[in-house]
Amino acid sequence: MKRMIILVLLFPLLAVAQMKEPTLVTDKAELAKLIAAVEATPDSLNVHEAYTKAAGVNTPAVVAQYEKWMKKFPRSAMVPYGIGLAYINRENPKAKPYLLKAVAIDPSFTEAWGNLWTDAQRWGDFKGGQEYLRKAAESDRSNAAYAFYYANSFKDDDAKREAMIFDLVKRFPDNERGAQGLYWLAVDSKDAAYKVKIFEMLKSSYSPAKFGWSRSGMSSYYDVLLDTDPAKALSLAEDMVKFKSEEMKGWDDQLTIAQNVVAVKKLIAEKKGDEALALISKIKLPRYFGFNTGLAILKAESIAVSGNNQAAYDSLIVYFSKTPEVELKGALNTYGAKLGKDAAQVEADIWKRLDAISKPATPFTLKRYLTPGKASLSDYRGKVVLLTYWFPGCGPCRGEFPHFENALRKFKGKPVDYVGINIVSEQNDYVIPFMKGSGYTFTPLEEEEGRAKGNMDNRRAAPVNFLIDAEGRLIFNDFRIDGKNEDKLEMMINLLLNRKA
Repeated sequence: MKRMIILVLLFPLLAVAQMKEPTLVTDKAELAKLIAAVEATPDSLNVHEAYTKAAGVNTPAVVAQYEKWMKKFPRSAMVPYGIGLAYINRENPKAKPYLLKAVAIDPSFTEAWGNLWTDAQRWGDFKGGQEYLRKAAESDRSNAAYAFYYANSFKDDDAKREAMIFDLVKRFPDNERGAQGLYWLAVDSKDAAYKVKIFEMLKSSYSPAKFGWSRSGMSSYYDVLLDTDPAKALSLAEDMVKFKSEEMKGWDDQLTIAQNVVAVKKLIAEKKGDEALALISKIKLPRYFGFNTGLAILKAESIAVSGNNQAAYDSLIVYFSKTPEVELKGALNTYGAKLGKDAAQVEADIWKRLDAISKPATPFTLKRYLTPGKASLSDYRGKVVLLTYWFPGCGPCRGEFPHFENALRKFKGKPVDYVGINIVSEQNDYVIPFMKGSGYTFTPLEEEEGRAKGNMDNRRAAPVNFLIDAEGRLIFNDFRIDGKNEDKLEMMINLLLNRKA
């Protein structure tokens, strides 16, 4: 069967890749050669990978073969690791016992500790996973990857995380992982001044011409600066276009955008609204670009300086209904005040637009994991519902869950519910332990292959999120939540809860 796995490329852009199970080898002579190769060199990972790729891991014969090998080669950590790794790569819950056998034989087996961490995330055992990471990092201090993963695991301790990443940078000045550490320190911060500081450190420590994470960081830095300091964004773009490599060629477009934004700001300051609007129409941004909201606000400002606050207000109402952002709500309240509207009247205007465009959410009836029976969308009538598509092996899903929890915690006791549809039934064995281990509060449901999803279609990807109102209508979708925009989810839920009939 085909499985759809999502990868996050920076954020929040998603790419969907297809993984197809390889066709298994059934020729006995060919399998005999592969078995002989393992027995000749049991400590070679290559021969194990060749065997498990050909024979698979979900057959009793393969499991029995590895049990036989573990008895024949009791001192080889690679033998249990070979099948454990095959399970890990297939996101199969059977991996852990084999990986534990590998590290019991060889406690310095860095990759086995690392894969135990990966597996622990799928079980929801975050504390245990962090301990596995520590052992991976300590087993090989020259391994920059695990030094980064361990440092970055302390997201609940900003000072410790920063100190460890700065140490990573010091120890690995020529390694991509150092750049990766600084990238995430900057991106995860809510402090604008701190972001600038870390992005500047990234730029000076790891040349964007050489390090991919630094190039990515400069794109994120540029996005921040377009909102806060367009002139500095222009200066950054000018620096980037000086690098003539193939990887940097997109900066020519970024340079033009920054030049236009600076010019638009100047025209608005000069009260030349029509000219500003004409220039805004030439600015084309990627779909997942943080400054899209800033551009919508600039457009409203351009309209307003021409003397039409009502048109500026209306343009933001339209944009907000599809792309709700906290900054947009603030701008709407500002223009609403100029029109004599208070916050309640602004929300009423937002709802006029949402009522006009919202449709009933496509119903579902799916199997529960934690209690017997099935759950239907109609069961949640009268409640605001956050619905997410996920699966235990989905790293971006696991990265988003804590931010959902932080926001939803503020609605305890209110009619708000949280549902997660697992799209990979092969990972069912992970689901209940994941829920118990993580402490997350969503109701997990199992996806049904081939069901009609209508306007609730995740297109086999995850995480994909939807927000449904108390009447069962789909109000918002196509949004992602992280440490920087938990207030966005709070705002959307409050809007749905506070709706006046």
